[in-house]
Amino acid sequence: MIEFFLNGQRRRLAAAPDTSILELLRGPLAQHGTKEGCASGDCGACTVAIARPDDGAMAYHTLNACITPAHQLQGAHLVTVEGLARGDALHPAQASMVACHGSQCGFCTPGIVMSLFALHEQQRALPRQELDDHRLEAVLGGNLCRCTGYRPIRDAARSMGERTDTRPPWAEDPAFEQVVRDLFPTVAGEDQTGYLTPTTLAELIATMQRHPEARLVAGATDLWLEITQRLARFDAVIDLRQVEELRRIEEVADGWWVGAAVTYREWEPLLKTHYPAFAHLLTRLGSEQIRNRATVGGNIANASPIGDTPPVLLTLDATLRLAGPHGIREIPLESFFLDYKQTALAPGECIAAIFLPRPGDGYEQRVWKLSKRREDDISTLLGAFRWRLQDGTLRDVRVAYGGMAAIPLRVTAVEAALEGKAPDEESFGAARRALHQSLTPMSDARGSRDYRATAAANLLERWRLTLAHADLEEPTQEVTLDAYAD
Repeated sequence: MIEFFLNGQRRRLAAAPDTSILELLRGPLAQHGTKEGCASGDCGACTVAIARPDDGAMAYHTLNACITPAHQLQGAHLVTVEGLARGDALHPAQASMVACHGSQCGFCTPGIVMSLFALHEQQRALPRQELDDHRLEAVLGGNLCRCTGYRPIRDAARSMGERTDTRPPWAEDPAFEQVVRDLFPTVAGEDQTGYLTPTTLAELIATMQRHPEARLVAGATDLWLEITQRLARFDAVIDLRQVEELRRIEEVADGWWVGAAVTYREWEPLLKTHYPAFAHLLTRLGSEQIRNRATVGGNIANASPIGDTPPVLLTLDATLRLAGPHGIREIPLESFFLDYKQTALAPGECIAAIFLPRPGDGYEQRVWKLSKRREDDISTLLGAFRWRLQDGTLRDVRVAYGGMAAIPLRVTAVEAALEGKAPDEESFGAARRALHQSLTPMSDARGSRDYRATAAANLLERWRLTLAHADLEEPTQEVTLDAYAD
């Protein structure tokens, strides 16, 4: 049984463990404003907003209803396009779309309005935060529109502050937030529907032993595609989002342990402070709807050769903490990936946390992602490079690629070719030869073997040129390629 609030009204109903929020809305809840477009979290037509008391302040974040488990609504407040207006008075997100002619066929409009609603809530909380191109792009990057064109939608976003600040009745009720909090936390246990919600790591391991067939889910941004795209059915699901040990970031003397169920949105402040190039990669790792949900543990456990975070983590010498029936063990990330979709996880084990070493003085990093779309797309190829310059030579060189083999991997031959060398044409020429001899790239729908080999070598050359033109007195952390790159 799921208990939650929908547009200010308390709801209680049962659902199978593999039911999505979208199915719940368009089925038993009969709320048809939220649309299904791609059913894979790409188009944004199904965008809704949610606030959970365990996030701290009741801040509203967008998500893709098509790939979010309905059971994760427990104790939360879900807002859909039907819940924004006050009678005939439109919310500023709606009024602006009307005034700026931001809709034609209207299919994608509810999702766009919900992204604008979340933006309006953020603006209300932080009115001095500038709505620049980067921020607006992040807000709307997960909403596709085939017929209107994006200029009027952008105009609508920028003009919301000019509209009457109409809020729905639930938003004006000062007691509503406490009512939602009183419904929290979720009651854990052996849900009769097969949706299992352990709250501690020990409970998680025990639950996995009792239900070895159950699928583990946190953000569901990849797992739920098995349901929507492959028509799989899950009789049992174990939710990781309430496991306390998996939801925290713990700082220690030499770095940070990041819980496997920490979302990219929650992880981003740490990265911005200490790993800015890595932080900027997140702007190209799915849409804001995805980053609000997806977890670093899921990106690693998925073991995709084109996952975005593993190559970067490999250059940072990351370590994994694995938990299972025989206790806790730690292994270097580079020992985790064995073959295509095969990992070092033993039966009954899961990823509990990822360790990021504290960056030393003088270290720099570059991360470049190549994909068919700049926004919200899977990598064709990703290169990550980390080093420090000492007396004009490269030291502690780390080079890793995704999309070049069956697994994301460090290329130690390239590292050896550059270690202790000056960053000149001769050294990088040797590095490119080492790359060519070490890897035979794969071919797939995103890129041929020859394209990937050429692109990977070109990223090495880009790195060399970056070093050649760098102001060594003021080292910079260049970020991933995007439209605003210098």
